[in-house]
Amino acid sequence: MPQVKDLQLKSQRFRAEREADWRRLEALLTKAETRSASTLTDDELLAIPVLYRSALSALSVARATSLDHSLTDYLESLATRGYFFVYGARASLGERIGGFFYRTWPTAVRGLWRETLISFLITAGAVLVGYLLVTGDPGWYDALMPSGLGQGRDFTASTEDLRKVLYASGDKHMLAALAGYLFQNNAQIAIYSFALGFAFCVPTVLLLAQNGLTLGALFALYGSRGLGFELGGWIFIHGVTELFAIILGGAAGFRIGWRVAFPGSGSRMEAAAAAGRAAAPVVAGVVLMLVCAGLLEGFARQLIQVDWQRYAIALTTLLIWLGYFYTPRRGRPL
Repeated sequence: MPQVKDLQLKSQRFRAEREADWRRLEALLTKAETRSASTLTDDELLAIPVLYRSALSALSVARATSLDHSLTDYLESLATRGYFFVYGARASLGERIGGFFYRTWPTAVRGLWRETLISFLITAGAVLVGYLLVTGDPGWYDALMPSGLGQGRDFTASTEDLRKVLYASGDKHMLAALAGYLFQNNAQIAIYSFALGFAFCVPTVLLLAQNGLTLGALFALYGSRGLGFELGGWIFIHGVTELFAIILGGAAGFRIGWRVAFPGSGSRMEAAAAAGRAAAPVVAGVVLMLVCAGLLEGFARQLIQVDWQRYAIALTTLLIWLGYFYTPRRGRPL
């Protein structure tokens, strides 16, 4: 207990000694953002870079000494705003977009690695539970499969009909319509997992679990007909990207829900706002991932009919996403 009290005292002292500078930087940035930089005086313009570097230094200390998370989130948000003011004017639109893809998005994803792991474990666990339930009692299938998603794939269908679904090429118009529908459905799961995370993570857990149970039930159906391997190729050619996107959306929701439940020394609203700003780049990138998944789902998996080719594409996309997100980037930290 004495050690905990010492850490709390150090955290309070650390904040008290520097908070005036943080608030001044926040006020100047708000003034520039809501009006324009031209409304700032010469002294204020000169003060912003100094205060920005001071905030970066404080953020480095806060991360290293494990101060309360709400303070770290606040400083991350403040440093990001300061960065765009100090350096943003020198960057073109193309450079900003490039910066988002090169640094901002993957850095934000790496910052949510704990939440991402939790989201993955919930999804994987639900897949296993769904598979075991339906394997033990096929009556569970209708309960776990949402209406409209089965599309005639149930235990009343013949093995040949189930196989046809996996290898039917269809026409281009039908594939485009399917891609649009599936993108909308999966985007809703990912975005809702993020947006409803503020309710102490409960809706996020339920959405991830429901998605996993549905997938597990589908594997149980096809596995009972000896088509489990074929179904895996049909799903994972797009599912690696799609499930990764949904897991990241859930991770962003967990970050917000955790901060709401344990806001630290600040208010819950402040903690939720800071967590939302930190997770926002992840969600923006998730939408792009779902666009890619929708195209793969509506086109590639139907046009590519060979199982090993489907698995090769799935493995390639997995390695690409893992390398993209978790390879450290060089450059100025935000």
